[in-house]
Amino acid sequence: MRSFNAEFRRAMVSEVPLVNLVAKYIIRTKGKQVRPMLVLLSAKACGEVSDATYRAATLVELLHTATLVHDDVIDESDTRRGFDSIRSLWKNKVGVLMGDYLLAQGLLRTVETSEYHFLEITSRAVRRMSEGELYQLQKSRQLNATEADYFRIIGDKTASLFATCCELGAASVEQNPLQKKEGAGGGYQVAMREYGECVGIAFQIRDDLFAFDPSLGSTGKPATTDFKDKKLTLPLLHALSKSSNGERKHMLSLIKNGKAATRSYGEVIGFVESRGGIEYAVSKAREYSERAKEALQILPESEARESLVAFASYVIERVK
Repeated sequence: MRSFNAEFRRAMVSEVPLVNLVAKYIIRTKGKQVRPMLVLLSAKACGEVSDATYRAATLVELLHTATLVHDDVIDESDTRRGFDSIRSLWKNKVGVLMGDYLLAQGLLRTVETSEYHFLEITSRAVRRMSEGELYQLQKSRQLNATEADYFRIIGDKTASLFATCCELGAASVEQNPLQKKEGAGGGYQVAMREYGECVGIAFQIRDDLFAFDPSLGSTGKPATTDFKDKKLTLPLLHALSKSSNGERKHMLSLIKNGKAATRSYGEVIGFVESRGGIEYAVSKAREYSERAKEALQILPESEARESLVAFASYVIERVK
């Protein structure tokens, strides 16, 4: 991670002083850096970490940071991880342009090293993330999301980038058996993509549970945010599927008005608890965690593989 952080800092350097100022602030307020860790662990589980691995980790962290900066503009968020957001300090225009700069830097550095397979993998994730956001916006307006819609949305919005991290890690190692291996259920790159997809879905389900049971933990955002944004997440969707038409209509009417949903937070929580929504979501998170671990069976035993197994357990137990 020390080597990665040095590479990441170099990737953000610009001849424009304002860009460097904002970049330094981003580095100072960085989060847990889970995504670059996944790139490095995935590479080490499949072979040996190379210079290409650090470039891949930098690419995904630039992309992830760009999406967070843009998200704060879209959501009009004043804070990020307990710090002032970029848009609150430098206004929306700087937030949008800084996000664009970070994305462009990641793409350009990949082109300069002719690692076009990294671009293909990453571009799929960018498309899925954008589609997921737009699909969620559509469903929040119509308030007609199903459980299948929910998994499509979190798969595109969250799991796609986790899958990209793990696939890039596998693709970055030297002499990696990327081709399909007879009798082994697929190559390392395929297995790592499956692992990342499943662990990303489990990660997001856990995130969504925090809004319904604060004792599990918190993402740092107000628990009522999902209700205010009219997001129908898995605990609520399951509860709605177990209710009468009258109860369903009443709950959806509370959600429809964001402010009313915030005031009716306790009633919605009680409804979800009484219909087993929290237990159901916990069980689905465990299911995806186990699927992630199963995907790793193709890999040789190593400390890196064990760390990936441990991470799949961590995502459904974490408190923030």
